[in-house]
Amino acid sequence: MNFQLRPAFPKMLLNLFVFGTLKRGFPLHKAGLSGAASLGACRTRERFPMLIAGPRFAPMMFNEPGLGFHVRGELYAVDDRALARLDRIESVGKPGNLRVPIEVEPIEGSPHVLAQAYMKSRRLADPVHTGYLDFYEDWRFKLHEND
Repeated sequence: MNFQLRPAFPKMLLNLFVFGTLKRGFPLHKAGLSGAASLGACRTRERFPMLIAGPRFAPMMFNEPGLGFHVRGELYAVDDRALARLDRIESVGKPGNLRVPIEVEPIEGSPHVLAQAYMKSRRLADPVHTGYLDFYEDWRFKLHEND
């Protein structure tokens, strides 16, 4: 008998929108997204408030659609294992750290898609270092020793 072993379930891929330190060339990209398929540049379909805050100078986006700007970032396809690793990096499950579904649209004008995005609670934004931004390009982010 000739057969091949296959996983019981194929890997599910999710779209993940990143706008800050997980983007290519920034400090957390390699730890979080190495090996993930890049789907290109995109922006949020709705406006969201995004700013730099906290003692680590972290980019933070708040789940408050309608405020701020259409935030530009990158879209990736990630599997469950990568998503679990990213959730740890982004402290999902700890108070004020969320992963939420949002709609994003490619900069080049293709149809919008649903993607997961990491958001923070405003109470974590202390002190605030900038006003609302539409694009993250700040290099003051400070890594923790265990990042």
